[in-house]
Amino acid sequence: MPSVFRPCIDLHNGAVKQIVGGTLDTSSLRTNFVSEKPSAYYADLYRQNALRGGHVIKLGPGNDDAARSALQAWPKGLQVGGGINESNAQEWLDAGAEKVIVTSYLFPAAKFDEDRLRRLAEQVGKDRLVVDVSCRRRGDKWIVAMDRWQVMTDMEVNAESLALLTQYCSEFLIHAADVEGLCQGIDEALVEKLGEWVTIPTTYAGGARSVTDLSLVERLSHGKVDLTYGSALDIFGGEQVRFDELCEYNRRAEGRA
Repeated sequence: MPSVFRPCIDLHNGAVKQIVGGTLDTSSLRTNFVSEKPSAYYADLYRQNALRGGHVIKLGPGNDDAARSALQAWPKGLQVGGGINESNAQEWLDAGAEKVIVTSYLFPAAKFDEDRLRRLAEQVGKDRLVVDVSCRRRGDKWIVAMDRWQVMTDMEVNAESLALLTQYCSEFLIHAADVEGLCQGIDEALVEKLGEWVTIPTTYAGGARSVTDLSLVERLSHGKVDLTYGSALDIFGGEQVRFDELCEYNRRAEGRA
């Protein structure tokens, strides 16, 4: 399968927003866009265009109602992440999520806890679990970042760590936090490495600024990585990428044109 566009709904303080990832939860928070439309509007838009594999991310507290509203607009059509753990994962699946996305819960005190991941996978099923291995670059390596991308963990993103995580989940979501929201281009080196390392469906987010980034990601990853657009997209106030263009790209790629 070729690389395709995967949509997102980022929620902050109950509103759909686009935020510069590296500034999240800091005193210098930079917001690119705040939507006047509710989360359900975007969920329904994605449903109408058959855009599968989209993710709803709750960036901090105060977003549960907006997340549930999106899931109600497209039951079993969206994934949800942000504060997911053993006590609430099933609740979000029952609320209509296709899959749940987990990050910070796997890293108590910023150290990876395989037992937590194993228990969560046993509870909800590997096929309904996505691991978010969002990361920040440190030299020539990428390190998993948690707590709204502000805390570095003890896990390096590489072939070995992804193989370990693959035992327990059906999909990866990878935000390149250093370029998230900047619209200055994707982390090409990371996408290329992901193409070498991943063996399950993987969505990359961070820096996409042109519809041609889809073919770039496809070439770099050999079609093993899909791409999310945020701040560059016209439905999020951007001027560089048209939503309709991406939908048409997907229709052609998936043989629906």
